Amino acid sequence: MRPRRILGIDPGLQRTGFGVIEVRGDGLSWIESGVLRIGKGDLASRLAEIHRGLQEVIERTAPTEACVEKVFVNVNPQSTLLLGQARGAALCAASLAGLAVHEYTALQVKQAITGFGHADKVQMQKMVRMLLGLASAPAADAADALACAICQAHAGKRQGVAVPAGATRRRGSARAAWGALAAERGKATTSPLSPRERGRG
Repeated sequence: MRPRRILGIDPGLQRTGFGVIEVRGDGLSWIESGVLRIGKGDLASRLAEIHRGLQEVIERTAPTEACVEKVFVNVNPQSTLLLGQARGAALCAASLAGLAVHEYTALQVKQAITGFGHADKVQMQKMVRMLLGLASAPAADAADALACAICQAHAGKRQGVAVPAGATRRRGSARAAWGALAAERGKATTSPLSPRERGRG
């Protein structure tokens, strides 16, 4: 059976992050990640640039599915509208490539990676690095895209996809990664997991 290869997308009109991971057996491995830096211009040309850039990533990495973070409504309706249009370009690129596309809120992604729905960007970058065994933390937009892909790897069972055994233990994996991060810093673990989770030792 062909391993699952998941493309995570963090859309934006200035920077669109992407990250591709592979799910094989009970492990996750990094394939590619980066940031599409969108040039200045009218809205239509910027959306086309997002679409073309993601098409190239899809052709190069051959994912089997994709996932995109859902838009949240912030205090600036105009910014929300523009972000929604960037998401539309990303969704079209993935769908036209024949990929099943899944969507998650920022809260769901953060909980999947850290067990804590309010983790900040630095925590997310470091956790993504630890979970994927990367030599250094990816850029923030790429890390968000990789985190979305990891979230989909964990949620595959709910989507009707066979989940590898290790994927169902995401909180244990996150706890182990936080422990490794704490050891790297030479400090006691300050895990964002709930007190109940931390007490399971």
